[in-house]
Amino acid sequence: MRRRHPIPVQEPPLEELTPAPPDPEDLEREAGLARLFELHYASMLRLAVLLGADDPENVVAEAYYQIYRKWRRLRDTEAAEAYLRSTVCNLTRMRIRHLQVARKHVENPPEETVVSAESAALLRDDQRVLIDALQQLPARQREALVLRHWLGLKEGEIASAMGISSGSVKTHTARGLAALTQAMEARR
Repeated sequence: MRRRHPIPVQEPPLEELTPAPPDPEDLEREAGLARLFELHYASMLRLAVLLGADDPENVVAEAYYQIYRKWRRLRDTEAAEAYLRSTVCNLTRMRIRHLQVARKHVENPPEETVVSAESAALLRDDQRVLIDALQQLPARQREALVLRHWLGLKEGEIASAMGISSGSVKTHTARGLAALTQAMEARR
């Protein structure tokens, strides 16, 4: 029998084992995104809910992921909130369109969504009527009203978030308010 000698294992140089120092740009991006999350997550989630997203948490998470990927390309990090808001609007709109197409191709129509007893008890009657009427509005009117009255944005900010002109914002807002007013008056 031959005696075998172990093959010497060459260890990697020490500098390969030491982690590289973090990139300052990565640290800045993560800190900026963390600030953006702390300041605006709740309002972005509320925006997605009011715009009619069926999975608002996923919509907002996707919006944060998209802004994380594009952080270095943002011209102004102060504009990150507006970009985030616009992304939430676009993702919600795309999700609603996707669901509408998917529902057309389903053999059995989905059952009516039932609001939990806790949610129904918490909302006053007028609030339920208003939210139901808001959900019945066309998507653009609903978006314009939510951005204006729930988030308190100005026409230019709404136009930027929705990707339309300021004149269109005025039109959608006026028509949406008229429809909501009519629904509320019909209830009385």
